[in-house]
Amino acid sequence: MGTPMQSHDRTTENDHTRALAIEATNLGLTYSNGTEAVTDISLEIPTGEVFGFLGANGAGKTTTIKMLTTLLQPTTGQITVNGYDALTESNAVRESIGYMAQETSIDPALTVREDLRFACRAYGVPPAERGTRIDDLLDLVGLSAKADDRAGTLSGGQKKRLDAAMTLVHQPPIVFLDEPTTGLDPAARTRLWEYFRAINRQGTTIFLTTQYLEEADALCSDLAVILDGEIVASGSPTDLKSQVGGDVLEITLADPSDTAVEHAQAAIEASEVIAPDEIETVQPTEDGLSVTSTRARQIGTDLLVGLSEAGVTITGFNIRSPTLDDVFLSLTGESVDDAGDEAVRSTDHHIETRQ
Repeated sequence: MGTPMQSHDRTTENDHTRALAIEATNLGLTYSNGTEAVTDISLEIPTGEVFGFLGANGAGKTTTIKMLTTLLQPTTGQITVNGYDALTESNAVRESIGYMAQETSIDPALTVREDLRFACRAYGVPPAERGTRIDDLLDLVGLSAKADDRAGTLSGGQKKRLDAAMTLVHQPPIVFLDEPTTGLDPAARTRLWEYFRAINRQGTTIFLTTQYLEEADALCSDLAVILDGEIVASGSPTDLKSQVGGDVLEITLADPSDTAVEHAQAAIEASEVIAPDEIETVQPTEDGLSVTSTRARQIGTDLLVGLSEAGVTITGFNIRSPTLDDVFLSLTGESVDDAGDEAVRSTDHHIETRQ
């Protein structure tokens, strides 16, 4: 497959700064009932980057991506995508991007090749280039052997890969992926990751929304975490994990009831093994609790002995480096899945947008 079409890119790059593929300034969107879906978001995403936008369901990820792709008009703020003003040059923005929504856009009655041919026509790919372009894409997403099969007979993962290929038929320099691997099994998810890496190596900028934190860690060079419509943290995965404040001691309790966990937390806070200011967080988990500390590896064993002396029965423990799950936990006080249960908002609201 060729490199992204240069005719769409009006940005320039000098010796000191990378060109910005996406720039959003003070972006906001308010529902007609007064609810702020997105509040004062600003983003600068360089060309060629894989950018991850993290948050639970209802946090504002999809609302933001729809504003960036011109599907929703913001109440406030400015957006530039690939050098085009998203408010005044929306058609140019749409021509220069690919957008893979959460629901696939394939036609199950068509064959895989026919779906791609339809996408080529819809995006204005010159007829003389369509055959080669389709063959290249089929090879890229591993569907060459399925080219003449009906799309409706594909597995869930194969349908996602076909949908991803359809977003790239016009070789857009920027691709927006809205939770592209939701509902896929681990093997299918990993296969899509390989595809995303491949198109990024060819120069494509990727804007990825996801609630799978391991996905963001594996793919993204830079991240932003959104909570209740606001960005609460940003940086590289390494930078964000370094902000957690140390390693994580995971403790499995014989009795993980709320009462037992509270007793264990109190014992940790009263322990003389570790000073209170050296404990970043003590959080309940599904089968016990976790302690984050810069000295977790040095005092882990002594802390477990202290818990045992306090009458806490421990059935297992593990010390590990922090993950993006720990970042989300430290920012919100809950896991991304738990936050999603609380944060889901109705999608039926009417939206007040700028006229």
